[in-house]
Amino acid sequence: MTTTTTSPNRRYGAVSAVLFLCLFAGQAGAIALSPVLAEIARDFDISTAAAGQLRTIAGLVAGITALALGRLGAGVALGRQLLGGAILLALGSVASAAAPSIGLLAAAQVPVGGGIAILATAGTLAAAEWVPPERRAATLSWALIGQPAAWIVGMPLLGAVGECGWRQAWLAFPLGAALVAAAAVARRSTAPRTSTPDVPLRAALEAPGVARWLAAELLANTAWAGTLVYSGALFVESYGASTVLSGVVLAVGAGAYVAGNLALRRFADGEPRRLLFGLALALAGTTALFGAFRPSLVASTVLFSAAAFAAGGRTFLSSAFGLAVAPEMRPATVAMRAASIQLGYFTGSLAAGAALVVGGYPAFGGTVAALFLWAAALLGAPTRPRRHARARSHLIVCGSDAAA
Repeated sequence: MTTTTTSPNRRYGAVSAVLFLCLFAGQAGAIALSPVLAEIARDFDISTAAAGQLRTIAGLVAGITALALGRLGAGVALGRQLLGGAILLALGSVASAAAPSIGLLAAAQVPVGGGIAILATAGTLAAAEWVPPERRAATLSWALIGQPAAWIVGMPLLGAVGECGWRQAWLAFPLGAALVAAAAVARRSTAPRTSTPDVPLRAALEAPGVARWLAAELLANTAWAGTLVYSGALFVESYGASTVLSGVVLAVGAGAYVAGNLALRRFADGEPRRLLFGLALALAGTTALFGAFRPSLVASTVLFSAAAFAAGGRTFLSSAFGLAVAPEMRPATVAMRAASIQLGYFTGSLAAGAALVVGGYPAFGGTVAALFLWAAALLGAPTRPRRHARARSHLIVCGSDAAA
């Protein structure tokens, strides 16, 4: 009797743990540069803004990879995709640690970006494919917590190891996380893919509200990625914080991100547009102040944590939106959203870096705030029915086919 009642919960818990580790590893690769960005800039005698463009390379590769998965990934089991992503991240981490020049370090970001995209895209999709609908919200929430958990563990670790050198930081965290994820997912690498036929990316875009939602996602992800890429440098350059202290402060923000995820989990089955609109406005206000209002390390930590809380809730609700579409549209929708996240690192690093060069951290904060406001404007505008009304029948989102 006990086996019958506990076996399903254990099985779903195991799925959540595997996906947690995959998204943990992907985020480990995404944040590896942040606490040691200033050190890399000094080592290669370039500006902090220029060093931040390393993340644009990984972001561009990751965005292209995510879109390719949406078109070509249907024939490959999700487990195999996740295993391949973990291996790519491991190879990129080793190459980054060994890079003797800024050019080769930039080249090493190509496998890093590919691995990040595969882990994020396939990991999010598996939260819907590997569990029944009634378990989807909980599985997705725990999987997504893997990303801020990587901050909490990784930022202090990267900061501490970074005191010995940024090369050691790549080996200590992204490489280790990738190997753990590969070991965890190896047993699921042969799990069959769902037999539901997938629709093209264009068909998913024709569904009511999806194109506007994805545009808002690209803007919001650009803003948040820009915030993350330069937040560590802000604490170092504004307050003279060490890499260790900077890592600890960023980990505090990650804890706030987890709190936002958990706090808004209960709204997963409701209407997401108003909440996403409000969270975008909150992020605009907090990021503007984060860049412009820097009276003390404590004040900046509070502002960064407030922004992270809103970002955690926004990420969960938007991910739930993407997984709530009809099964045949889900791979395309998830892939396009994952591409918006990864391309957000490309565009976010460029936009925030350019603002930093032109006007310092106040301009940096104003730029990311303007992007959040633009996303809020798209989410707040009424959705107009598309000419191809038949696409409406494909979309079932949080009880409303015009949720975004």
